Amino acid sequence: MSTTTAGAVPERAESAWGTFRRGLALSPELRTGLAGTLGLALVSMVGRAAVPVAIQQGIDRGLRAPGGPDLGVVGVVVAATAAVLVLTTICGYLMMRRLFTVSETALAGVRVRAFRHVHDLSMLHQQAERRGSLVSRVTSDVDQITQFLQWGGVILLINLGQVVVTTVVMAVYSWQLTLVVFGAFIPALAVIRIFQKRLAAAYGVVRQRLGAMLAAVSESVVGAPVIRAYGVAGRTAERLDRTIDAQRRAQQRAIRTSVISFSTGEIAAGLALAGVVVLGVRLGVDGTLGIGELTAFLFLVTLFIQPVQIATEVLNEAQNAVAGWRRVLDVLDVAPDVADPGEQGVDLPAGPIDIRFADVGYGYPGGPPVLVDVTVDIPAKTRVAVVGETGSGKTTFAKLLTRLMDPSAGAVLLSGVPLDRVRFGSLRSRVVMVPQDGFLFDSTVAENVRFGRPELTDDELALAFTELGLGDWVEGLPFGLATPVGERGEALSVGERQLVALARAYVADPDLLVLDEATSAVDPATEVRLQRTLDAVTRGRTTVAIAHRLSTAQAADEVIVVDRGRIVQRGPHEELVSDPQSVYGLLYASWLEQTR
Repeated sequence: MSTTTAGAVPERAESAWGTFRRGLALSPELRTGLAGTLGLALVSMVGRAAVPVAIQQGIDRGLRAPGGPDLGVVGVVVAATAAVLVLTTICGYLMMRRLFTVSETALAGVRVRAFRHVHDLSMLHQQAERRGSLVSRVTSDVDQITQFLQWGGVILLINLGQVVVTTVVMAVYSWQLTLVVFGAFIPALAVIRIFQKRLAAAYGVVRQRLGAMLAAVSESVVGAPVIRAYGVAGRTAERLDRTIDAQRRAQQRAIRTSVISFSTGEIAAGLALAGVVVLGVRLGVDGTLGIGELTAFLFLVTLFIQPVQIATEVLNEAQNAVAGWRRVLDVLDVAPDVADPGEQGVDLPAGPIDIRFADVGYGYPGGPPVLVDVTVDIPAKTRVAVVGETGSGKTTFAKLLTRLMDPSAGAVLLSGVPLDRVRFGSLRSRVVMVPQDGFLFDSTVAENVRFGRPELTDDELALAFTELGLGDWVEGLPFGLATPVGERGEALSVGERQLVALARAYVADPDLLVLDEATSAVDPATEVRLQRTLDAVTRGRTTVAIAHRLSTAQAADEVIVVDRGRIVQRGPHEELVSDPQSVYGLLYASWLEQTR
């Protein structure tokens, strides 16, 4: 395995066959009905090989029959050939239909499993790899596999059967000419195999460059407001140009290798035909081979050459598909470091939730400790504000509390149960976090709030907004609850997005509510209104608020002060602010200065 950035999805060095076998193991649906599909392919191939045999019989027993052409024999041969071709066409249709259906079903399953696995990866993994690259593994890489299986896979299956059947028939007609054909292609196959190894590496780079290109495009689209605001459209365009050009050059290198491989097959085909013509005429002169047999053999050579040439090109496409499959498997091979304990886990006890951090430490890979020896108990139904300077470890505290990450040392317990033993279903239904960015989905206000409780009616949603003191705000929206929020909520202001996110958390009715600077983007007037509402919302449930504005700390039952990863103070706001030289006293004085 190659060395990668901590948390990133590794790129594995593995043979194409090894990747193919692991892919089949991952997609058992591909093996469904495989025997029947191969049977249909075999009938189709036998039908194709029957045509040259019919030509030979028509010539030797019909056109060159003793006493002159026998039209009756010719008619029987033509009718039999037509029947065989109809049967071949039907079998070919059924085979392709089965293969298309099975491959689409199997790869839809792969896409779902890959997406769910990416979703299960910890935030550390997702942050270590660019989001566009992760998305490309679930979309374009799987699309490449689908395209190959539905077209290249069909062609390869047909051609493989055609080569086997044709070889057998050629050997029956003339083993000497069959050796000539193989003598031309065996050296070419050796050369092609060498280039296939190079092609596998080349297409691996192509898939990497494509992922990087999609990531750059995605960032440029999402970050368009920042790009315009700072006037860096030119630099952004140059960056995109570089990633697009890198992908183009990688594709061109792969194509050049592919052309060499294909040309080798063309040379072998020419040598095979020339050899058959020369030796076939000699055998005909000697009386060893009849004119009908020679004609049939030439048709058989064409049937042999065509799939070999096409198979060369299909194998080139296969390398691209294998590279995509390898990238998908690489994602699935990454074990989530924050995993659902499943059946081995337990549910949180019913009732209010208390919190305990026991000697908790955390540090990001390659970085200094973010939290050090944090030990704290928070009683149930307590409203706590966690404050500190930027980078002090406040947000990490919230992520550990909601198990978006696991501590490097120590344990986090809710109601006496270690978090790593709690089933995700229980944890997510009882603990809700409102993140700082207030992410919204591309839907309406109602649907975003209903995300917490899908069964709520519009009337119940309206009541929830009224209870939050936001009824007048909803009524002021263009379409009320049906107002579209846009992609990522960009049709609303930053503060409005946070209002919707808070309403979503409120209707979820959690026993533990974690607010990660949830009011930091709200204007002062809205903050005052929200603060009054949050007093009612948080009453009766355990609440941990990561506070940027110390007005949140003023309303809390208790304040926990974090400084350089350690808890340095704890107590009510009035008690902590009484010492102006303490960490909290200095923070409060600075906040007052900013709000004047």
